[in-house]
Amino acid sequence: MGIATTLAVILHEVPQELGDFGALVYAGFKKERALLLNFLSAVVAVLGGIIGFLVLEKVESSIAVLLPIAAGSFIYIAASDLIPEIKEKTKVPFINFIVFLLGIGALLSLRLLFE
Repeated sequence: MGIATTLAVILHEVPQELGDFGALVYAGFKKERALLLNFLSAVVAVLGGIIGFLVLEKVESSIAVLLPIAAGSFIYIAASDLIPEIKEKTKVPFINFIVFLLGIGALLSLRLLFE
């Protein structure tokens, strides 16, 4: 599970950081300010990871409940905010759907590989 999580994080973070930067610039921030805000959010994420690691033993029994809540939150954000924006701005939405399916396929492949 650790290898699958590491691969998912690596494959997610680079495009996500580029997307965050683009969203900040699109929202009107200057490039320097967008980079600074993006960096600060990344630092906070690292701090959250460290804190999570340190309190893991105390909350390990709650992971089965917390993980679906976190996943549901991300799905809600994607469904309510991101997908309509992509649909409105994209000239070829079919490509986005194919990439979405490839992501699901990659996760299923990792599950089968490490099961």
